[in-house]
Amino acid sequence: MLMRTDPFRELDRMAQQLLGSTGSGTWTRPATLPMDAYRSGDEYVVAFDLPGVAPDAIELNVERNVLTIKAERRPTDVPEGVELQVAERPLGVFSRQLFLSDSLDTDRIQAAYADGVLTLRIPVAEQAKPRKISIEASGGQKQLSS
Repeated sequence: MLMRTDPFRELDRMAQQLLGSTGSGTWTRPATLPMDAYRSGDEYVVAFDLPGVAPDAIELNVERNVLTIKAERRPTDVPEGVELQVAERPLGVFSRQLFLSDSLDTDRIQAAYADGVLTLRIPVAEQAKPRKISIEASGGQKQLSS
């Protein structure tokens, strides 16, 4: 139901490791977001790790069954006169696009952000759920499951 969109993700990850990149991105070239996804009953649950990202720095958009997530981790305010010793946490823009199947209800996506994790709940569309179909047979009606 959820399809990955970036066939070069593993290549980018290896290049970042070899070149010592922190994995940060800009709005023109965002870094990817790690995610977990699973199905739970009649919905899909997708979780993105976004520690240190303010809720107002997250954008969610759905257009033609493409879900786009963008988030920006901004630098923390360092007090005047303090010398920063280590800065290893990646800053910048992170992005991910998911192609959603027509069997998902994009009008009812729910989003929650807690403890640095953005969790999306995407319900299965009613027309995609299993249902019983009545058929007429000689001698009466019989129900079959589809």
